[in-house]
Amino acid sequence: MDAEKNKEKPENSKIDDLYMNTEDGSGEVMSNNQGVRVNDDHNSLTAGERGPTLLEDFQFREKMTHFDHERIPERIVHARGEGAHGFFESYGDFSEITRASFLSEKGKRTPVFTRFSTVAGFKGSTDLARDVRGFAVKFYTDEGNYDLVGNNMPVFFIQDAMKFPDLVHAVKPEQDNEIPQAASAHDTFWDFISLMPESMHMIMWVMSDRAIPRSLSMMEGFGVHTFRFVNSKGESHFVKFHWKPKLGTHSVTWEEAQKISGQDPDFHRRDLWEAIENGNFPEWEFGVQLVEEKDEHKFDFDLLDPTKIIPEELVPVKILGRMVLNRNPDNFFAETEQVAFHPGHVVPGIDFTNDPLLQGRLFSYTDTQLIRLGGPNFAEIPINRPITPVHNNQRGGYMRQTINRGKGSYSPNQISGGCPFQAKMADGGFVSHQEKVEGYKIRNRSKSFMDHFSQAKLFYESQTEVEQDHIVKALRFELGKVGREEIRERMVGMLTYVNESLAKKVALGLGINPIFKPDMPLNHSFPADANPADYQPTEAKSSIEKSEKLSLMASPGKGIQGRSIAILANDGVDGGQVELYQDALKNEGANSKIISLHSGWITGAEGAKIKVDHSLATTSSVLFDAVLVPDGLQSAEALKEDSTAIRFLDEAYRHYKFIAVNGGGSDLWASTYASKNSDPKGVFFDEGPGTFIDAIAKHRIWEREDAEKIPV
Repeated sequence: MDAEKNKEKPENSKIDDLYMNTEDGSGEVMSNNQGVRVNDDHNSLTAGERGPTLLEDFQFREKMTHFDHERIPERIVHARGEGAHGFFESYGDFSEITRASFLSEKGKRTPVFTRFSTVAGFKGSTDLARDVRGFAVKFYTDEGNYDLVGNNMPVFFIQDAMKFPDLVHAVKPEQDNEIPQAASAHDTFWDFISLMPESMHMIMWVMSDRAIPRSLSMMEGFGVHTFRFVNSKGESHFVKFHWKPKLGTHSVTWEEAQKISGQDPDFHRRDLWEAIENGNFPEWEFGVQLVEEKDEHKFDFDLLDPTKIIPEELVPVKILGRMVLNRNPDNFFAETEQVAFHPGHVVPGIDFTNDPLLQGRLFSYTDTQLIRLGGPNFAEIPINRPITPVHNNQRGGYMRQTINRGKGSYSPNQISGGCPFQAKMADGGFVSHQEKVEGYKIRNRSKSFMDHFSQAKLFYESQTEVEQDHIVKALRFELGKVGREEIRERMVGMLTYVNESLAKKVALGLGINPIFKPDMPLNHSFPADANPADYQPTEAKSSIEKSEKLSLMASPGKGIQGRSIAILANDGVDGGQVELYQDALKNEGANSKIISLHSGWITGAEGAKIKVDHSLATTSSVLFDAVLVPDGLQSAEALKEDSTAIRFLDEAYRHYKFIAVNGGGSDLWASTYASKNSDPKGVFFDEGPGTFIDAIAKHRIWEREDAEKIPV
C-alpha cells in the first residue's frame, strides 16, 4: 500500500521525503552512518578475546561519538547531581603496592571534589528515583588530577561499552512520548534487560534497597572495574576500589521514596548540604581488594568482567585511608555542574586493565566533555584545574584561558630550549604498565564472560529475609508497569535462573503462571553470522554460597550522626523536655525539627517561646528517621484534633521507624490506628533520650511485622 502511494507522489515529494529522512528500521539490516552494513553491533574490536580495545574500531567510535553528543548541555547520564569539597587522608605509606604519591605517606592529605548523581533522570528529576548512584571523586594530587569515577554498586548492566548507548536508550523515557521520567519501570528498559542475560546480576542490585539510599553519606562507593596498582619496580596488582561510609549503609522503603519525591525531590541534595553546613561532615574509608598478577585466573569468574564482584570472603578489603567532605560549593554551576570526570585521568601508580567496558569509557568521557563543556579546554575551568603546573604544546581552541608566551609550541624544538622536557619515570613521569598483548583482531566475547547468573544468585541469597522481600516487591512494581505481557513472562523466565522462589513470588504478583525452568535464555551479544550455540550463558556455580557484605544490614555503622528526628509539639508542650531531647540528639550529630499545627512560634507549658521549624502542612514523616511526642496534655489534645498529626505517626509506624512517646503525649498516640491495631514494637513510653538514641542507631525496627497493615 505504501509503495502504491509513493508511485502517486510527484518527484518533488520524494525529494521532500529524503530531506525529512523518516525511517523506522522495520525489517531492515543494520548499517552505520556511511551506509555500511554492520555485522556485530555488540562487541568492540579487540586484540584477542581478552585484549584491549583497538583505536581503529570505527564502528564503536561512530556509535559512541553520536551517543556522547546526544544531549546539550546537560550530561546524557548522571545529569542530576550534587557535590562537595573535602580531603583524602592516607593511613600509611603504601608504596610497596603503588607509586601513587597521595598514598605514599601516613597522614598525607589531598584535596578532593566529590560528585554524587542519579543516572537515568534529567537534571530536574527527583533524588529518590530507583536508580544507580554515581560516586565520582576528583583527587587534586601533587602529581596531577586523579579521577576515581564509580557508582554505589560494584557491577554494571553490560560487559562491553559497545552496548552502553543501547542500555541508556532503553532506560531513558520512551522516545515517542518521553515518559516516564527517571524511572526504569517501562517497556523499553525491561524489553532490553529480558534479552540481556549479562544484566541479571546488576538487576538484583538495582531492585534491592541499594537503589534507594537514605542518604548519600550512607551508601558505599565502588570503582566498578578492575584497575591496576603499579609500584616503582613496575610490579602490578589487580585492584578493586571501595568506599565504606562511616555512618553505615541504610535505605528508605520504596513507598517512602515515592512520597519523598513529591514532598522534597531535593532530599539527598539538601541532606548533604545541611550535614556539611552543620559540621556533621560525611566520611568514608577508602579500601582496595588486591589480586596478584599470578592469581588473575584463579577465580570462578573473570576479573575483567564488569558484571562481577570479588566477594570479600575471597579477597578482603584493605583500608588505605579516609575521605571527609567538609565544604559546600560556592557556586553550583561553576563547580558541581562544570566538573569533568574521566576514568582515564590517572596518576603514576594507577593503570588500566583490558576490561572492555572500561576501555570504551576511556574514549567516551573525553569525547563527551568536548561537546558538553564547549571544546578541548575544559581542563582549564577552575574546578577541573590540577594543583600542579601544566606545561605542554597545546594551544588555541574554544574557551582557551592560558596565555602562553614564547614561540615554541612543538617538540622537538630548539627555539624554546627544548622545553617542555619529557619527564623520566624517576621524576614522576607516567609510564604505562608493560603487558604482553597478542591475538587476532576480532569482535568476540570471551567464554569466561558467559556466566551471567551465579553472582546474581549469590547476591539475592546473601540478603536478609526483609531485603529479599523488598527485591520481590521492587520487581513486581517495575514489571507491573510493563504493558507487554511477553516481556513480563520473559523476565520471570530469566529470574528462574537466579532463584526459583524469587521467580515464583514475582510471577504470582504479576498474575503470571511461572514456567520452571525455561530453556536457557540466549545471550544476544554475538555477531550476526556467529553460531548462537557458542554464546549460550553458562550456569557456573559460585565458590561461596553467601557473602555477608552484600547485605546493607551487615554494615549498620555507629551512632546517629546525620539522622533527622521530628518532634510533634504544640502550645502547652513540656519545653524543658523538648530542650533535653534536642540537646541529646545534637550532641550525637543528629538534627531535630519542631513540627506543629502552624508555623512561627508555640508556647511551652512553662511560658517559654519555642520556634517551629515546619507546620504539618509543609512536611511529612517520610522526611524523618524517627518521631518524638513529648509530654504535654494540652499539646497532645490540640494535635489529635488534626488528622494530619495522627497520619504523621501512623505513617512513621508503617515505615518501621522508632517512636518515643512521653507523659501526656500518649493521648495523641492513643488516637492513632497503630495504637489500636498493632503490637507497639519500637515504640518507647517514658524511657528517656538514651534509649531512643540507641534505637535510632539501628535505623529501622524491621521486626515490626504488622507495619504494613497500617493504612497508607
